[in-house]
Amino acid sequence: MSLPHAILTALLEKPSSGLELTRRFDKSIGYFWSATHQQIYRELGKLEADGLIRTLPSEQPARGQRKSYEVLPAGRAELARWTAAAQEPKPHRDALLLRLRAAAVVGTAGLEADLRRHLELHERQLAEYRQIERRDFPPGRDSPEDRLRHLVLRAGIDLETFWTQWLRHALEEFPEQPGHGTR
Repeated sequence: MSLPHAILTALLEKPSSGLELTRRFDKSIGYFWSATHQQIYRELGKLEADGLIRTLPSEQPARGQRKSYEVLPAGRAELARWTAAAQEPKPHRDALLLRLRAAAVVGTAGLEADLRRHLELHERQLAEYRQIERRDFPPGRDSPEDRLRHLVLRAGIDLETFWTQWLRHALEEFPEQPGHGTR
């Protein structure tokens, strides 16, 4: 996925100012595709220069006024092209797993506390996703668009469920590891 496509998606869902877009990113798309506010504003400029989005006309003078953006037909076509294109899965890279592998060689000092910290973070994220699911996807809300949005949220729920279960399992095994301290 790329940032321009994430922005096009968000703007097609709802034309927005840059500030509104960054806030929406923080609450939705940002869960699986993060970007800084600076990156979003920079990309808005590029998308506008490329003719994929435009600034909505304003009835008030532009100075000090927030610019709102909408997607142009060329932007919709680009997003449709990108959505239909095949992509290879990306290999999973995770520093925690590499650190565990390294601990087999150099010892596990300090790692158990970090595993507990990771567990707490994943439990918190899982609780947040489940709260979003209860709020945004009550029974009966099943339009095709809602089902796809829910499917994305379910991926987050399933991933966080995996990590919380795996971390609990790792912590159960941890004290039994030889060389629990340093080597």
